[in-house]
Amino acid sequence: MALKKQELFQKRRLRVRNKLRKISDGRPRLSVHRSSKNISVQVIDDVKGVTLASASSLEKDLGVVGKNNVEAAAKIGSAIAERAKKAGVEEVIFDRGGFLFHGKIKALADAAREGGLKF
Repeated sequence: MALKKQELFQKRRLRVRNKLRKISDGRPRLSVHRSSKNISVQVIDDVKGVTLASASSLEKDLGVVGKNNVEAAAKIGSAIAERAKKAGVEEVIFDRGGFLFHGKIKALADAAREGGLKF
């Protein structure tokens, strides 16, 4: 019996998250969420259960409101790198969720690396 698209996504998401837990060594998690209209990212400290920094295409000061393309993802990646550095975070674990590391997700990750985050 074929699984639904959402069920396959959840399986990928949980598989990625479980692998990250094994190798995290207490580092914060850079979690990405992509919808059809927006993209958002958070730096989460799983030990304390708090969000240290976040960026989204819904923020007006980034100038990409309502856009979900590669350029918007790159701007959000550089913004999260800057905000994470202000919060004192240098190294993170990249949590792509159930999304493939391609296109917008890859552009966001590359921009975050260029901004100074290590993962």
